[in-house]
Amino acid sequence: MSTKQLKTVEIAEILKQEIANISSNSDLEEVGQVITVEDGIAKIYGINKVEAGEVVEFESGIKGLVISLETNSVSVIIIGEDWEVKQGDTTKRTKKILQVPVGKALLGRIVDGIANPIDGKGPIITDTYRNVEEKAPGIIARKSVNQPVQTGIKVIDALIPIGRGQRELIIGDRQI
Repeated sequence: MSTKQLKTVEIAEILKQEIANISSNSDLEEVGQVITVEDGIAKIYGINKVEAGEVVEFESGIKGLVISLETNSVSVIIIGEDWEVKQGDTTKRTKKILQVPVGKALLGRIVDGIANPIDGKGPIITDTYRNVEEKAPGIIARKSVNQPVQTGIKVIDALIPIGRGQRELIIGDRQI
């Protein structure tokens, strides 16, 4: 009986040592699969713990922004060419919220919708980033718009006066 108990004790010690040696910092990734892709939106199954506003990465390297959390899937805006994302592709969480660079480094630069430079002047170097989806300050807390901004295009300045601090979308005719 003592040899049987000794073996049980030995086994218990070996198990304790093995459990102690297991790394608790294992890199587990939550991976999902693209169900459908249409109009720049991918529906993904399998990444249930993702947050709204989180960035995900498709197997092609393209990134996406989670916009809708549903019971069995999530909807993601594809940031880039949607033809590179196909049904059946894998997608993994980055556990990061979409951020863009801010500050004086952006003055005079031409950027796309997520502040990637498109003017050929190299990367934007800044230490300051802000979340894209951030709560706007209340109307009382905002400064009033009282200083005009000139775009340098006379037609726009004449037809659409813009003030500093004001948000304004200017869309041109693509046929010209």
